[in-house]
Amino acid sequence: MQAATNRLEFAPPPPPGLLRAFALAILAHAFLLAALTWGVHWKRQDITLSAEAELWSAVPQQAAPKLVERPPEPAERQPPSQPVKVTPVPVKVEPVVPKVDIALERAKRLQQEKLLAQEKAEQERLALEKLKLQKKLEQERKAAEDKKKAEIDSKAKEALKAQQEAESMEAQRKENIKRMTGLAGASGSPSATGSALQSSGPSAGYAGRIRAAIKPNIVFTEDVSGNPMAEVEVRTAPNGTIISHKLLKSSGIKAWDEAVLKAIDKTGDLPRDVDGKVPPTLVISFRPKD
Repeated sequence: MQAATNRLEFAPPPPPGLLRAFALAILAHAFLLAALTWGVHWKRQDITLSAEAELWSAVPQQAAPKLVERPPEPAERQPPSQPVKVTPVPVKVEPVVPKVDIALERAKRLQQEKLLAQEKAEQERLALEKLKLQKKLEQERKAAEDKKKAEIDSKAKEALKAQQEAESMEAQRKENIKRMTGLAGASGSPSATGSALQSSGPSAGYAGRIRAAIKPNIVFTEDVSGNPMAEVEVRTAPNGTIISHKLLKSSGIKAWDEAVLKAIDKTGDLPRDVDGKVPPTLVISFRPKD
């Protein structure tokens, strides 16, 4: 008992207004329950729906005209003794002409326009494909021509290159031959164009030098007509000494032939050529008026 009293002394005091809070909560739940009950009762009222529908056939049809009966004409009064004859009036029924459905015609027209548009689009597509094919063929033809032209140009360039190489090789060969003959002891001048080790004949101006050496020794005072020529073959030693001479062709004037032969004997030695040598055999021509 003492322990329970001690525990209550140190316990927190109870919150104030606890009973009042429970009462308000119960009152609020009661109002909520009443509102829900009233709402459920209000929703239970019957709702009547009405609708109308019209029946249509699958294919549009026109109704026949309504039959209108003509009122009978008033009959003439007949004597009471005779009965009244009623003549039936024939009713003429006109055939029903179905009206063209505007919507159906419009649909047909739209379908035809659609088909025409598709046909036109197909024709344009075929024309475009044809144009593309023509362009492709033209490009292929041009490419083939360009390729053929390039091959011809390439072959021409190769032929020109081969010709240039052949000419270069020939020039190199001649240069090698010239160099090799020069190394082997060729005796030509630096401007010589031959390929032999030494010249096989005198130079171009050597005959003039020989005539210039012999002509001062010619003694001839006779007057001749024309300018006859005498050809003489002269043989010499390597040092230029005249060994022998022989008249090959006479000028027709014996005195001129003898004067030339005597002048050769009197000369004795011939000058050397540009290479420092004297040809072993020379054929020299002499004219009295040269």
